[in-house]
Amino acid sequence: MAKFKIKGGVAIIPEGTKTIPEGAFEGCEKLTTVVIPESVTNIGEQAFAGCSALKEITLPKSVTSIGDFAFHWCSALTSITIPEGVTEIGEGTFFVCESLTSITIPNSMTSIGDYAFKACSALTSITIPNSVESIGEEAFRGCSALTSITIREGVKSIGYG
Repeated sequence: MAKFKIKGGVAIIPEGTKTIPEGAFEGCEKLTTVVIPESVTNIGEQAFAGCSALKEITLPKSVTSIGDFAFHWCSALTSITIPEGVTEIGEGTFFVCESLTSITIPNSMTSIGDYAFKACSALTSITIPNSVESIGEEAFRGCSALTSITIREGVKSIGYG
């Protein structure tokens, strides 16, 4: 398993790394910024879960897969852009990212998993692209600031809650 270094709250993933493994930074409460190289294609389950100080992360265009609960409880994260190659936001990916105000969902996205944005209490608006066919259970439950959601005609199913 790859070893990653954190210095001054910044994690720099080495060039050539293809996967950020499951739980790689889980619980790193002092991590504020992550620099991910273009070589990374996969972010494992719970890779950054519980990184409560993580404010800034840029996902390179090379990322095609983001694991379940990858950013769960990243309560300081304010915005994120999902790269065009990602087709699914998995279960609980941004669950309890309570400072998240902005997210860009690409046209490649086909599904949004259960609890994907649950308790993202600062999220004010979101646009679901035409490519999305399903939105999971409780995907936006507890998004108390959400005042606008645009769901395009491509959506065929929306889970309860």
